Amino acid sequence: MKDDFFKKQHFFTQKLLEWHEKFNTRAMPWKYEKDPYKIWISEIILQQTRVEQGLEYYNRFIKKFPNVLKLAAAKEEDVFKLWEGLGYYSRCRNLISTARFIASERKGIFPDSHQDILTLKGIGPYTAAAIASFAFQLPYAVVDGNVMRVLSRFFAIDTPIDSSTGKKKFHELAQSLLKKEKPGIYNQAIMDLGATVCKPRSPLCNQCLLSAQCDAFNSNQVEDFPVKGKKLKIKERWFYYLIAELNDKFYTRTRKEKDIWQQLQEFILIESEKPISDKQLFKTASFKVIIPDKFQHTSTSETVMQKLTHQHIHGTFIHLKLEKPISDVSYSLKSKAGLKKLAFPKLIAAYISEKKLF
Repeated sequence: MKDDFFKKQHFFTQKLLEWHEKFNTRAMPWKYEKDPYKIWISEIILQQTRVEQGLEYYNRFIKKFPNVLKLAAAKEEDVFKLWEGLGYYSRCRNLISTARFIASERKGIFPDSHQDILTLKGIGPYTAAAIASFAFQLPYAVVDGNVMRVLSRFFAIDTPIDSSTGKKKFHELAQSLLKKEKPGIYNQAIMDLGATVCKPRSPLCNQCLLSAQCDAFNSNQVEDFPVKGKKLKIKERWFYYLIAELNDKFYTRTRKEKDIWQQLQEFILIESEKPISDKQLFKTASFKVIIPDKFQHTSTSETVMQKLTHQHIHGTFIHLKLEKPISDVSYSLKSKAGLKKLAFPKLIAAYISEKKLF
């Protein structure tokens, strides 16, 4: 049985590399890149982001900050503005922090060992393996969603991919399959196979060179893999943004809470535990303590929703014209020109863009 498994492993690696050499036409600007900085930027951008969306951000990022020293020297607000719309802003904060660490503590030189790469803020096992194998040809297997899907189907692994046991099992298997002499090419091949052939839905099994020994395909169970154990508990939140205008300027503040969207800008926010009308909102203590007695309510938007990993944010924008300043000093007045330079969460940025507010 053990010999059969080793033969199956050998078949997997051999056919994967054959597919990559003959049929893999997936083109991306960071593919075969050797600069660890550019690999790092691409991998961080692509976390929780579709390649089609991430591509534009990557090109803009590299043009603006072509190396780690340029990124380290940049103003935080400029980096956040460039990141605007990508979401998961902790990634952006970690990019800035790590760039500054490399600039100050390593004289601008990116670490070239897997262990040292792994110590950098915001870099986990997957990103460390990607940088180590692509930039320095070190023998570390990448394990992301694409990789686990390929492995779970080929070997019919029913251990949940989101369990600690599953994560360990897939990492060990991925490492055992790695072509040690060509780690970068192997890692690129398996990620591309998962993205273009062994897709989450409607996989192209008939075009796959590995299908002859794929356990899921041969048992007609492709759609059953990978297996997930945990079901995310989604929190519903209702955000009411007051776009309060005074003398052609608008009140905003930097979000400080260690919740979501930390360090991004937001309009006056009142959060509710349930959906309420604008008239109900005007009667709440939260509204009255911020907004002066005299104001003109000009419009209320439809509610829009942004889905985050663990929560759904329902956002409504209420436009007000004020006759006198508000008393809450955490908010400050910004001109339209000033607002254009600020980074907002995707929910707000999309509304600003749609309504052409500034």
